[in-house]
Amino acid sequence: MKDALEFFVLLAKHRNLSAVARELDITPPAATRQLARLEQRLGVRLANRSTRNISLTNEGELLLVHARNILEDFATMEDEVSNLRDTPRGLLNINASLGFGRRKISALVSEFAARYPEVRFNLHVTDRPVDLISENIDLAIRFGSLPDRRLIARRLLANRRYLCASPKYLRRYGEPATVADLANHRCIIHNQNDEPHGVWRFTRGRHTEVIKVQAAMTSNDGDIALGWALEGHGVMIRSEWDLKKYLNARRLHILLPEFTLEPADLYVYYPSRDNMPARVRAFVDFLADKLSQGVDAL
Repeated sequence: MKDALEFFVLLAKHRNLSAVARELDITPPAATRQLARLEQRLGVRLANRSTRNISLTNEGELLLVHARNILEDFATMEDEVSNLRDTPRGLLNINASLGFGRRKISALVSEFAARYPEVRFNLHVTDRPVDLISENIDLAIRFGSLPDRRLIARRLLANRRYLCASPKYLRRYGEPATVADLANHRCIIHNQNDEPHGVWRFTRGRHTEVIKVQAAMTSNDGDIALGWALEGHGVMIRSEWDLKKYLNARRLHILLPEFTLEPADLYVYYPSRDNMPARVRAFVDFLADKLSQGVDAL
């Protein structure tokens, strides 16, 4: 319909079908047919034809007024939508894990909001898996890989994981010398996503040992599990970014340091790179810049 209205505005301007045909690079018969189709669609006669010129009927004059208004509104809409592509604005739906979202991402959102006041935010924190597409989430910030291969992932931060325990626990129960020794230790498990319950993997060189530990305490909240470890209730696996200050203060010690565990690198996930809104692109770049200095920047 937009093309038909643009055609009619040109016809009103030139009052000549041949002139309109030349401007649109179509044949005069094609221009005549286009006018006939528009009249048939609206069910009224829009123009009176003479040998050289065309005059608009009352219905044609009325259509011209509306056509100009509609095309002006359409141009305004195109400009506004295009600006959304280039200027960060509008609602940004963000998902993040509970602890990291509450303690770190919320502060980064605050800083970004001060920089881009036309962006509105919805920050939802949860440790359950989320479906970005069905839940209309622009991006998710998560440790480790998500199972949905439809998503685009960008790594923000390398993040190792360590087995650790408090001095209080080690004085009471001793330090495990081997992976197998963990079967006789109290273990604290942070349940998250769909990870196998209590299955820990330790790698040294090309050799990997897998052990199914018995949980003395479990929680789906990482801060609760960490608190238990600090209080001496057991050994646990925790991310580098979360352990650093406790290791430096000697409130926790790394166990079995010759082994490495599966990393929990920090990623931002989003549905597609195609036609990414400016607010999403700007926030992803902002996160990458802020976290590029590594765990010390946290």
